[in-house]
Amino acid sequence: MGPHPGPGALMQRQIRRLGLSFVGLFALLFAQVSYIQVFAADRIVAMPGNATRQIRAEFEVQRGAILAADRRTVLARSVEEPRRSVYRFRREYPHGELYAHITGFYSRIYGRAGIEQAFNAYLAGTAPELAVSNVADLILGRPKQGATVYTTIVPRLQEAARRGLAGLRGAVAAVDPRTGDLLAAYSTPGFDPNDLSSGTDEEIRRAWARLVNDPQRPLTSKAMQELYLPGSTFKLVTASAALEAGFGPESLWPNPRVLDLATTDDDLENFGGSLCAGGVARVSLRRAFQESCNVTFGEIGLELGAQALADQAIAYGFCPTLPPERTDCAEPAIDSPLPFENGRFPAPPYFERRVPAIAYSAVGLDNVLTNPLHLALIAGAIANGGDLMAPRVVTSVRDAQGRVVRSFDPEIAGRPISPTTARRMTDLMLAVTQGGTASSTFAGFPIPVAGKTGTATNGEGRPPNAWFAAFAPAGTAQTPRIAVAVIVLDGGDLGNEATGGRVAAPIARDLIAAYLGG
Repeated sequence: MGPHPGPGALMQRQIRRLGLSFVGLFALLFAQVSYIQVFAADRIVAMPGNATRQIRAEFEVQRGAILAADRRTVLARSVEEPRRSVYRFRREYPHGELYAHITGFYSRIYGRAGIEQAFNAYLAGTAPELAVSNVADLILGRPKQGATVYTTIVPRLQEAARRGLAGLRGAVAAVDPRTGDLLAAYSTPGFDPNDLSSGTDEEIRRAWARLVNDPQRPLTSKAMQELYLPGSTFKLVTASAALEAGFGPESLWPNPRVLDLATTDDDLENFGGSLCAGGVARVSLRRAFQESCNVTFGEIGLELGAQALADQAIAYGFCPTLPPERTDCAEPAIDSPLPFENGRFPAPPYFERRVPAIAYSAVGLDNVLTNPLHLALIAGAIANGGDLMAPRVVTSVRDAQGRVVRSFDPEIAGRPISPTTARRMTDLMLAVTQGGTASSTFAGFPIPVAGKTGTATNGEGRPPNAWFAAFAPAGTAQTPRIAVAVIVLDGGDLGNEATGGRVAAPIARDLIAAYLGG
């Protein structure tokens, strides 16, 4: 009979068994959690009642506010519901449709859009940077609070955009050329995000059906997401390409009444079929830009060629496309936290069998497309000495105690032109407002403005769209502080008589005055 094990050996054996038991239990627990999170996750989420419970859990959180640049104006906030409601908080948009395309919406049925989507982790309090704040809420027994998002939007400028477009269909976008800060973005017709965030489920569904079935697409921002023929505002790009290629502002170009395009029955004419610059035989680049001569710019485009024109457009953030088969934007040159469509310009292979189309593209027709925000960024690049800034919508995020948990710095998206070309382009744009196609709008205006008008065809039998892009102050010792672009659809109040100088430029002028105090 062997020696009886001592007390120490028995204890070690029991500890070993206990340890193995714990290892087994942890293995079972790990397997169960893995099964639930990986293999059974979809089935569990799909179980009746779970979606409702998840939505109710989201609305137990006091979602963070969205504030304007002045840090006082509330664009979106969460308010506590009456006790009889199954949801603790409701999302509220105090200004209705004014900021709708910026804030987006937060709906218990249709999800999120705009800033509500792009910065959801901060607003909902789930971002890793908010872990300390969440623990404090738990210890103190407070409802979980999301972070406050501080935007770049300037209320007086947004309100000026709404006033300017009152009764019209169109859009306005304004940025700070130095930082890319989105100062204003307004589109009409718009929508009231309160219709999607409050009321009964049936009321929310009716509002959604009305909005998505509206042919004017009020849920889509015409300032940032829709694309339109830019017309003569695209001469900002064509003139930049000419200057970069070595053609100076005083370079001379033929000035016929009509540009006869080879291999086609089409001709390119000036606006209204008029002669440019009084009918002189040759016209300078400066004069052709000032008077927006289509014929001359068609010739410039043909002289530069498809590659040079496409290269300049791409440098300004346009996506190369091969219409009509491919018009998507595979690699956007300009990123934005909000839904944003970069402009489109045909890639050089498109022109191989369509050489005359180069002339139309040079004046912003054919398959050239853009929107007000992109055009404002282009004007801003000229104002900024050639640096194209990416749009910035949010400057910082702060937790419930006011601590900054995330900051967003300005970012350069590219350098499409040299500082020398930027200075020359500024002079060309000043000529437009000081004796050119927008001179009547800016006569006596106390702030020097550099601008470009545009009038673009808009489909058979429809009035043209009117454009204007500008920045200010320009040509002085002051640094440009605002770049703005305006589109008024279907000619606004003037219909077929509309021009960019008469319809869109006054709206841009009033925005510049509202921002700079002119």
